[in-house]
Amino acid sequence: MEVQERLQDVVSRIQAAEKSAHRKGAATLVAVSKTFDADAIRPVIAAGQRVFGENRVQEAQGKWPELKAETSGLELHLIGPLQSNKAAEAVALFDVIETVDREKIARALAGEMQKQGRNLRLYVQVNTGLEPQKAGIAPEETAAFVDFCRQELGLSIEGLMCIPPVEENPGPHFALLAKLAGTCKLEKLSMGMSGDFETAVQFGATSVRVGSAIFGAR
Repeated sequence: MEVQERLQDVVSRIQAAEKSAHRKGAATLVAVSKTFDADAIRPVIAAGQRVFGENRVQEAQGKWPELKAETSGLELHLIGPLQSNKAAEAVALFDVIETVDREKIARALAGEMQKQGRNLRLYVQVNTGLEPQKAGIAPEETAAFVDFCRQELGLSIEGLMCIPPVEENPGPHFALLAKLAGTCKLEKLSMGMSGDFETAVQFGATSVRVGSAIFGAR
């Protein structure tokens, strides 16, 4: 199957999940292009996809300035962990950062956005499974952290993001994220990947991050 066909298959599956959840047009597809070069990404752009996700600032810098120059209207999400020493580069390149997960990063982003005159859309990453190896704010600390970002730093937090534990049923994690978003009065939920994006749509995802189902195995 060609990449364009795989993209269309994913889009169709999202639409079917939306229809079954009575949420037509509710979920944006973020095509995760990490580890794929510009030549692998161009056919997906040519097929009409405009929103993409990358895990690493340095890798994204090697391909996205050129791709953005070639095609207007592309939106780039950082969906991997951000180190504070990469905040300047991240603010310059990305449109959305989905992995705000600690005070140091929030402060670095606030400073850089002010310095560069860019107003990025931000998501707080929640570690719904409390996995020690995984980034993210603990669920019980989420409301206070969102408050801190808004009140102390004047950041506009758009939504919450999570990556459920691989070996667990993702449903309860998606439900928890949706509940936390309600508490924080946030409308956006970034959740669901290649293996569980249809479930995520059922639980209220407003964006799903799909890579291998579009680009193939890494």
